[in-house]
This record gives sequence, C-alpha cells and structure tokens, in this order.
Amino acid sequence: MSNINDYLLWRGDLPINEYSPFNEIDSMILARFSYLRFDKIAMEEKETIASLSAKMKDFENDEFLYNGDKELITHLGESKRFQNMVVTDYVKINDKETEKQFGAITVHISEKEMYLSYLGTDSTIYGWKEDFNMAFMDSVPCQVAGKNYAEKIAEKYPDKKMRIGGHSKGGNVAIYAAITTSKEIQDRIIKIYNYDGPGFHQEIINKYKNDAIIQKIVTYIPQDSVIGRVLNHEEKCEVVLSAEKGILQHDIYSWQVLRDDLIKSEALTDTSEVINKTVTDWIADTTNEQRKAFFDGVFELFYATDANTFSEIGQHLPSNVITILKTYRGIAEEDRKTITEMLKLFAKAYFSVMREKEVSKLGWTRSRKQEEVQKI
Repeated sequence: MSNINDYLLWRGDLPINEYSPFNEIDSMILARFSYLRFDKIAMEEKETIASLSAKMKDFENDEFLYNGDKELITHLGESKRFQNMVVTDYVKINDKETEKQFGAITVHISEKEMYLSYLGTDSTIYGWKEDFNMAFMDSVPCQVAGKNYAEKIAEKYPDKKMRIGGHSKGGNVAIYAAITTSKEIQDRIIKIYNYDGPGFHQEIINKYKNDAIIQKIVTYIPQDSVIGRVLNHEEKCEVVLSAEKGILQHDIYSWQVLRDDLIKSEALTDTSEVINKTVTDWIADTTNEQRKAFFDGVFELFYATDANTFSEIGQHLPSNVITILKTYRGIAEEDRKTITEMLKLFAKAYFSVMREKEVSKLGWTRSRKQEEVQKI
C-alpha cells in the first residue's frame, strides 16, 4: 500500500512541466504542507521548501503535529519536484477567547502559479470547538480569516494564478475563501481542493452559489468518511481508497496512490452513510440555539481542566475526569437538561437510521426471494 510519501520517492525527481503536470497528489501534498511546524523555526520572508526542510531536519517525530509529517518534509527537501518552490506569507493565529484557530501558507509553484494552503484542525481544544461551531454559525473566525488571507495574497501577487486547498477544516476554509471572494479573484483561481473537509449549511450554499466557481471545486473523501460528510456539499466529490478503517481514514497518509493519481473507491461504506444521515437528521431536528447550547456546554467541561489539548487531558486522565464530573454537576440545571436532551435526539436519529436500513435490507431480501420463487 502506497501513500504520498511513497509518491515523493517515485515521482519526486520529475519537475512539474507539460510532461508531468501538477496533479491531485501534488495538491494533497501542498494541502498537508501547512500542518508543518513553521511556528517552531525562524522563518525568513522568502524560503524554499529545501531551506525549510533543512531547518526541520533535527526535529523529533513528536514535535510534528501528526505521524508522517517528518517523513514528508524530509522527502520534500530532497525532491527536485518541490525543493526549489518558494514559500512565503506564513500566518498562524490561535486565540482561545474568540475560539479561532487559523493557519495558512503560500507555496509558489512557478512564476505563474501559487498554492494557498490552509491549515486544518490542530491539537488545541478550542481548535476543535471552532469546528463544532460550524454546526450553528453562518461563518466561524477561521473562515473569515481564510477569505481575508486569499484577498491579501491575490493583491500582493497580482500576476499569478491561484490554486487553493486544505485538509479537514483547511479544505472547508479553502472553499469558503473561494466562494465568498470577489469575481476578479475567482477568475484567477484555477482550482480549489478539499481533502475530507466538512461542507456548509444550505443557506450559505444558496447565498454564495456560483456555478462558475463551484465547477472549480473538488472534494476528496475516503470510503468511511465522517468529517468530510458533515453538512452539505454542492461540488464534485470523489471517493478515495484508504488503508485505515472508520474515523482513522481522515488521516491522508492512509490514502492510497498509484503513479499520479489517488486510487478511487467505487462507493462509500454503510458506516459513512449511517453516520452522515444520523448527523443530517440530528441537525434537521434541532435549532441553532440548541446546538450552540449543547456544544458550549460540552466544551465548558473540557475547558475546566485547564488543558490546551485533548492529549493533555489524557495525560492526567483520572484527575481530569474528576474535574469534568464536578464541573458538570456545577453547571445550571437547564444546561444539563439541554446536553441530555441533545444526546437523546442524536441517539434517536441514529437508531431511526439503523431501523430504516434494516427495513430496507429486509425488503430487498424479500424481493430477491420472490424473484427466485417466480423463476421456479
């Protein structure tokens, strides 16, 4: 089984040109690029991928956000395809008070093209909270920041075409930036790439619906996709093959590649379909106010631990569980009631979907048996 790091070993010696044009795997690599630890090094105004690789060569694996990242930056630094690309305009803003977690970086593919790479969710608790805020807010801070970043970069480099992409929340931000910006900038965008990022409320899609820009967007989701199927997608979606199962398929290092393409899967799994319909039904049966109260209440429990990341909660799990339980008992009765009711509604939606699938399966089985009897 082969992933993007294997691709760099196979194809990294081929420059991007008419014989080996920029492809969906190159894009996925640059979408992942924004996850690297630029915040831990001294960055110049202009760097190359090779110079950044050299600055990160002595990092330990646990200094990166996710497994596979160290291997990625090492291979990129050695790759003729990527090593001389200029890198500029790194931005990272984490603000717990406003529940804003945003990051972006620009990679200049050539003198004529650049790639705006948006960071997905990092390990911070408030970074995850911002994701869940999408369930009840028209826009969240990282989306607005993504639009502002795209407009700033477009103005700074007026002669360059743009590709925009991201993984997870970064993919959602990439789409938001593209659909909400001016037509002048949209005309300069070649393509928008979303790797398993969530969609949008239908109201947002209707407000900014523009066939010209929608046709430039492609979303890639693994066959068991959970994150990428949250909310609605109007754009083209392609299902790709992952070597993992369930939620672990969100890790793009598990996505399988062959030569210059992601290996496509024939269809989504039942697991993905069940979770998607459960979340969809739950959102349809609840109001924005209810969802806000629910997620605010749940994350208040996590914030009470004073941990910045979920891994920090796990490091002191016994004491943090006690803190969470004490906090839960101390919150207002109405808030506890809301959390309980919302969990019941989610469970109701899940079991309703499962019953529908069982009835559907039973009907299909009966139909097949009737066909067999008629043949006899």
